[in-house]
Amino acid sequence: MKKLLVTIFILVAAGAGIVGVATWGAMQGASPQALEAKYMTASDRFVSVDGARLRVRETGAPDAPPILLIHGFTHSLETWDAWAAALDHDYRVIRYDLLGHGLTGPDPRERYAPAERAAFVGTLMDALSLDRAVIAGNSLGGLSAWRFATDHPARVDALILISPGAYPLNGAGDTPAEIPAAMKAYLLTAPEAGVRASAGYIYADDAKITDTRIETMRDMIRRKGNGAAMIKSLEEFTLPDPADALAQVAAPTLILWGEDDVIIPIAQGRQLEQAINDARLIAYPGVGHAAQEEAPDATVADAMAFLENLRAGAAAAAE
Repeated sequence: MKKLLVTIFILVAAGAGIVGVATWGAMQGASPQALEAKYMTASDRFVSVDGARLRVRETGAPDAPPILLIHGFTHSLETWDAWAAALDHDYRVIRYDLLGHGLTGPDPRERYAPAERAAFVGTLMDALSLDRAVIAGNSLGGLSAWRFATDHPARVDALILISPGAYPLNGAGDTPAEIPAAMKAYLLTAPEAGVRASAGYIYADDAKITDTRIETMRDMIRRKGNGAAMIKSLEEFTLPDPADALAQVAAPTLILWGEDDVIIPIAQGRQLEQAINDARLIAYPGVGHAAQEEAPDATVADAMAFLENLRAGAAAAAE
């Protein structure tokens, strides 16, 4: 993480030197309207949820079993494209841009703390008339998923966690970590070189980082207001000892982790497997922090097999 921050600092400083301070400030917000015209699809809509305007994308049959997919920090619902294409044959696939992310943009009420993000999962489910769902999340989205499951076990049929936040990390514990100036500058400006450097830490295999993915990641960070919202998120981000909370997770849980994840080490995945009562960890060699993007075929196949086994077990038990 320290190497990432140094790299970003150098790239941000270089960018500022090239374009000048005044121009640098003008780069801090991409037009929401332009980005909506670029990225909204026929499956997207904006949903008013307790004062926030969320971009939600739904695919699959409306009466199929629902699965809610939650992306990670600085990302957007596009992170699940490959998974959704596989899942929507059998599931009602629902994904959304987190508050302060993607096309959703900043939350007027600034509900960015981990507990608030977890609670908002239920608020969104209420708005979509979802009593229960399978919930899958990566990184920050995984943290929201399992924390919601501890508070609302009756609403979670199963959990799929991809390199989720859980244990204290990089200075974040009972209190937030100090945010380096370089990180703030990066989130406010998202220079292309900085986004490429960040992607290089998220992915283990640089060959899988496409220009299209970089463009999408950069656009979503640069959406007007998102950078400031992401900084606010970090200012409220805590990771206290989760042992007691994890012991309350009742849902069957599949944990997926890239063995080469340098953002959250796989050792935390092994801790999670032991801490959650009904959990299984699958590791992927040569894969980094966003396994659903870097190894989409293998990860979604494992997720679907996990869900099918649960459905088969439930059907057998009902006979």
